[in-house]
Amino acid sequence: MQDNAIRRIVIVGGGTAGWMAAAPLVQRLGKRCEVALVESPEIGTIGVGEATLPTIRFYNQALGLDEADFMRTTQATYKLGIEFRDWGHAGNRFFHGFGDFGPPVAGRAPHMAWLRLARAFDAMPDLENWSMAAVMARQLKFAPPGRVRPGVTDAYSYGFHFDAGLYAACLSDYAVARGARRIEGTIDGVERHPATGFVTAVRLRDGRRVEGELFIDCSGFRALLLEGALQAGYEDWSRWLPCNSALAVPCARAPALAPYTRSTAQSAGWTWRIPLQHRTGNGHVYSDAFTSDEQARRDLLAGLDGAVLDEPRQLRFVTGRRKRSWIGNCVAVGLSAGFVEPLESTSIHLIETAVGKLLELWPDRDCRPELADEFNRAMAVRYESVRDFIVLHYKLTARTDSAFWRHCAAMEIPDSLRHQIALFRETGRVTILDRDGFAEPSFVAMLFGLGVVPKRYDPFVDDADLRQLHGHFAGLRDLIAQAAAGMPDHGAYLAGRGQAA
Repeated sequence: MQDNAIRRIVIVGGGTAGWMAAAPLVQRLGKRCEVALVESPEIGTIGVGEATLPTIRFYNQALGLDEADFMRTTQATYKLGIEFRDWGHAGNRFFHGFGDFGPPVAGRAPHMAWLRLARAFDAMPDLENWSMAAVMARQLKFAPPGRVRPGVTDAYSYGFHFDAGLYAACLSDYAVARGARRIEGTIDGVERHPATGFVTAVRLRDGRRVEGELFIDCSGFRALLLEGALQAGYEDWSRWLPCNSALAVPCARAPALAPYTRSTAQSAGWTWRIPLQHRTGNGHVYSDAFTSDEQARRDLLAGLDGAVLDEPRQLRFVTGRRKRSWIGNCVAVGLSAGFVEPLESTSIHLIETAVGKLLELWPDRDCRPELADEFNRAMAVRYESVRDFIVLHYKLTARTDSAFWRHCAAMEIPDSLRHQIALFRETGRVTILDRDGFAEPSFVAMLFGLGVVPKRYDPFVDDADLRQLHGHFAGLRDLIAQAAAGMPDHGAYLAGRGQAA
């Protein structure tokens, strides 16, 4: 038996990232390892609401959290995807749903067969009619997969909208109940081993020292350990993602709870709407090179669905990632590792990925550099794949009504993304460079939604009889429509589970 096991873990920073790191660590290691989290009462949370990808469900399930309890505790609603308004061109509206567009046809992706039908029939309905999630969202309906008719049951998934502060508190209660130690204090110094350079302790303003053998930096944009002490360096992605500012504000919730996030393009960025049970979270992500803070504030407040509940909070950021997220015995998780704007709700997913990868590569006290190298490689792939998917939203615009959108249309993009767009435009094929990232249906939804119509389709779909193919698509569309029509309203479903209507 190895006797070099880590016995003391120190997490620097609370909030969503800190407690999402603490909960699975104490669940897995709590009986043989001390987990301490240092949290300052002087540092508040950034947002007023949080939207997620479906992967959050697996994180919660791994902790053994009951979904109904979780939703009551965090004032959560369900999320079937994102509605995009005015992206690509003014007046445009499309949906990126969590799910596919039906089963394969002739062994090929269904959008290929749809392309063939669209060329043969002038009145072919939009591809969104074959997205179960999009049809449900359009009607404000919700029921979990597995409760609809055969053939549609597994065609969609869902994430959540929740209050980020309440979620952090939920995970804090979970972790502390299982032995995690919460230490309240403000860090004003970092101690390192003179020979190895490993972090050995953090000093608090009141003179206390918190010693550890593995440190997890969840200190947000400041990255107190990874950047402040270890000088990781930062890779700036502003040339591809020009937005550098955000305003966030809550408002009263709308009468009807939409089971999706809304993203609306503005003259110098975009606004979000995240419906919670008790309020709606809103924000404006923008570039201060193309608009003023005051104009951004006016644009944000003009688009609210209900009465404003607070003053907008300002946030500045530089999109990008740390050049290394693991150095020595310090691992960055969350904003301390990097930031890709919240356009596709990837922030919490990146936390899940980092925590999961850390557990997969769990070190002993030596923290072998080979483990750090693999962690850094894997996280770089994930951050860059998310980056490219977000850049796609900006680059593929036909808008010329503002300097910001003209800049986005003309800007250079990463070679990896240029290849993905060109391949789809010419052949209809999607290449996935990160198999654990956004899947083919997500790219199809965004590329079609932003106006990219492939010049060709897969020749193998020509093997299918055209009339039978048309009948298959018509039948599947009707099945999806009937299944959605039989579902409860999103608000009614929440009420039926003992939550707000």
